[in-house]
Amino acid sequence: MGPFIGFVVFVVYSLGIWKFWVGYKRTNFQPGVVNRIMLSLLWPVLLISNKSYRQNFQKALKGR
Repeated sequence: MGPFIGFVVFVVYSLGIWKFWVGYKRTNFQPGVVNRIMLSLLWPVLLISNKSYRQNFQKALKGR
């Protein structure tokens, strides 16, 4: 059961990175590859701790 849960966490994390990467242009963040990489990789932490990031993350995912 442990490896399965680890796999599910990895898949959810990877999908979050991919969806944010694709929708990054809809956010208010400054363009740039370094910014894009850092914000994509840190999405779980920033999603929990930063209201502005949450709003931009939703914009990236849903296109609002």
